Amino acid sequence: MIVGIMTVMACEKDDFCTENPVTPKLILRFYDDANPQNVKAVQRLSIIGQGITDSLFTNQNIDSISIPLNSASSSTTYVFKMNDGNGSTVTNQVETLTINYDISDTFVSRSCGFKANFKNVVLTGSGNWIKNITPINTSSLNDQTQAHVQIFH
Repeated sequence: MIVGIMTVMACEKDDFCTENPVTPKLILRFYDDANPQNVKAVQRLSIIGQGITDSLFTNQNIDSISIPLNSASSSTTYVFKMNDGNGSTVTNQVETLTINYDISDTFVSRSCGFKANFKNVVLTGSGNWIKNITPINTSSLNDQTQAHVQIFH
């Protein structure tokens, strides 16, 4: 009887992580370089992380994306392929985007663990098809409801 009571008292309530997403992503929005106030979808966009074989996006016609940052490093590099021509691989336009940042970890809860906070985010493009990068709010990526960066092409 005593062992049974001690067993029930020793049990803990299940803990579930309800914070989603725990670690924020970088949100990019694409704009027309000729008319900067107009959102402009990228045609046939594919995104591949440096050193990774799987694509994050493949042949998407999209005007905004959210991409993960590497929380084990102070930088992340992606290759952006765009094809606004005939879709042939010969007419692909390739841009390398390097993202540098500071990381600080915050304890969220026992079930969620730690959350990586990205601060002082700086983006650099290789200058191929991306004409300009304008950070809107890259001091911290905590807000996941709006774009952090405007990319003009």
